[in-house]
Amino acid sequence: METLIQQPEIMAPVGSYESLHAAINAGADSVYFGIEQLNMRARAANNFTTEDLKKIVAICQENSVRTYLTLNTILYDHDMNLMKKICDVAKSSGLTAIICSDISAIQYANSIDLEVHLSTQMNITNVGEVKFYSAFADVMVMARELTLQQIAHIVAEVKKQDIRGPKGELVEIEIFIHGALCVAVSGKCYMSIATENSSANRGACLQNCRKSYKVTDNETGESLVLENEYIMSPSDLCTISFIDKILDAGVRVLKIEGRGRAPEYVDTVVRSYKEMITDWQKGEFTTEKGMAKMKELEKVFNRGFWQGGYYLGKKLGEWSGVYGSKATEEKVFLGNVEHYYNNPMVAQIKLATNEVCVGDEVSFNGKTTGVVRQKIGELFVHVDDVATKVDFAKKGDLITIKVGKRVHEKDLLYKIVPSKTKQVSLAEKN
Repeated sequence: METLIQQPEIMAPVGSYESLHAAINAGADSVYFGIEQLNMRARAANNFTTEDLKKIVAICQENSVRTYLTLNTILYDHDMNLMKKICDVAKSSGLTAIICSDISAIQYANSIDLEVHLSTQMNITNVGEVKFYSAFADVMVMARELTLQQIAHIVAEVKKQDIRGPKGELVEIEIFIHGALCVAVSGKCYMSIATENSSANRGACLQNCRKSYKVTDNETGESLVLENEYIMSPSDLCTISFIDKILDAGVRVLKIEGRGRAPEYVDTVVRSYKEMITDWQKGEFTTEKGMAKMKELEKVFNRGFWQGGYYLGKKLGEWSGVYGSKATEEKVFLGNVEHYYNNPMVAQIKLATNEVCVGDEVSFNGKTTGVVRQKIGELFVHVDDVATKVDFAKKGDLITIKVGKRVHEKDLLYKIVPSKTKQVSLAEKN
């Protein structure tokens, strides 16, 4: 693993096979995912099963992509058998490592020689903690509240003090670079269990913080609606404009949040950061390039971006302002791929709804395709086995489109259109 320290690792979130292939195709170095219910997205994402785990690992091994399994919830005694079963399957399947925070899971994984990475849920904030936990884990995700200066100090001390994990290699430091933030410290939140008996720390967060609230004067009964109603819903983290500072600090494992997000989110975010990291490696990265790339990130799910976040010493205080996404683009369903012809790489689709034109941007999404996004160059409508070249097709038409990459039967075809709610780009603001 020491050879990997010089090579940044982009870790992509995976909540479906579509997202898995999107991550691989976009150039992710590793993926992380959850199975069953013992992970922090047990309610929010469509979790895989133990059988899926074996399949995912096999797919990733074929593509030289590392695999990490989230086993990071608080565990109760009645969870022990399932936890051990999951670890056993992970070990036998060739999984790279588990991401966990419970001592029982850490100890059991160590006992079967399954590599352990420590979750941000452990709230690791100093060198002493890194040194202590190095007896159990090879990679540690730092608390989200640290500044880059603090993180750089920890990375430097790991090297200076020669802090090594169970595999005998220098401990690697991992941080989040993009995605949702929690109003609680490193995600340790108790609001959901207090109001609904549904524990966020057991992967069942009901996202109380994302709702709007009124402040009521108990003496007069008067209510005050603040200018920004979503006073507990932080904007999303975005580090792409200063990814060079993160890499210069010595961080090499870069984690993207979003296991509940759509495959186009995974595709866009991975590709964007991959491009900027490649520029950094070549000595060609600039803040201006990062700001321009932010326009791409704004197209997919986001709650607005908190640029810099805690990393640049800012206090939490940039709130989303709306419920849900501020994405500047959205998808409109067109139909399913009925046939794919390998030569000359043409997809046939029956338009189930809406219309499509030459020049429209479309996206093919599928369990083995991932995401293939392109503009329509030529469009043909087929009637009684006769193909007619057209500029426009409507609902009910049988069409064929030339594709740039392989797609598959039953893939979903979407048209990409501007969001109904026009958002002002952060890059444009700056």
